[in-house]
Amino acid sequence: MFRIDAETNKKIQTVLKREKVFTLARLVSILKCSSLTAQTKLKQWRTYTSYNQNGKYYTMPTIPRFDLNGLWRYENKYFSRHGNLKKTVIHLIHNSESGLSGDQIGKLIGLSPRSFLHHFRGLNEIRREKKVGVYVYFSSDQEKFTQQMSYRMTAPPSSAQHLADADAIMILAALIKHHNIIIEDIIALPEVTARGLSPFIIRKFLERHDLIKKTPGTRP
Repeated sequence: MFRIDAETNKKIQTVLKREKVFTLARLVSILKCSSLTAQTKLKQWRTYTSYNQNGKYYTMPTIPRFDLNGLWRYENKYFSRHGNLKKTVIHLIHNSESGLSGDQIGKLIGLSPRSFLHHFRGLNEIRREKKVGVYVYFSSDQEKFTQQMSYRMTAPPSSAQHLADADAIMILAALIKHHNIIIEDIIALPEVTARGLSPFIIRKFLERHDLIKKTPGTRP
């Protein structure tokens, strides 16, 4: 059985963290082992797999700085704390206030809708409805779907989509205080719920100030 002593294991992980992302072939080269053994190591280390590039790239769990949607980008490699592309898209749809169009999903995950949406037709986890000539994707959970449809019909007009200065400062302070917090967590914070702030307005504020976009990858 292939074994690595603790010191060597630490050195290898240091190299991989410095490189930020790596391929299976790169890991095989470093470990000087078979692909099967390298894959076992990936599972032991709980690495993240890219949801684009055919899942070719990996990163150590301490490397990503996920944004509020649980996404992280390094150069042209995209990673998600929710798993592969399918799990990520389903999560984003289910956690949206009013469903998401193909263009909205594509903007969030950084991919052209044409490259992935055809894989999501007929999935049990999501529901597709045509609204004003555009297909919108909703959660298939009936209670969540009803909420999303209601929100889509009653979302405040653009003139009401702004936070008061004090509320905006409070949201920004929460982002600084809570590392890697996601948007659902922000909405659930006691100080947010106490003010009765609308999740729709909070999301629009974060989007307007580029606070829920993917964190750009930092070159070594």
